[in-house]
Amino acid sequence: VQLQASGGGLVQAGGSLRLSCAAAGRISDNYNIGWWRQAPGKQREFVALLGSNNGNQYYADSVKDRFTISRNNVKNTVYLQMNSLKFEDTAIYYCAAYISTPASGYWGQGTLVTVSS
Repeated sequence: VQLQASGGGLVQAGGSLRLSCAAAGRISDNYNIGWWRQAPGKQREFVALLGSNNGNQYYADSVKDRFTISRNNVKNTVYLQMNSLKFEDTAIYYCAAYISTPASGYWGQGTLVTVSS
């Protein structure tokens, strides 16, 4: 599974961005698909996830009610709609698809989101 993340950029605090994670082919329903981010000098952290099979959504507390993850199976793309962005959302955002653990899955190359205060 090849994944390519895009949509990052520079945005003012309070603004919005939509990230896309395009897969080269259909991702079967038994994959969990999600977003992680890594801010400068920090470890990579979980952001949002679409659970396998049931499609349940999971969010980190820090982004709940601001970010929404969704999927378009026709376009083989997963989105992360980010609203009410904060300075602390600045990071490189990665998408990943996995069956058992994120570390064992497929990762995109990352897209940089910079939020100016």
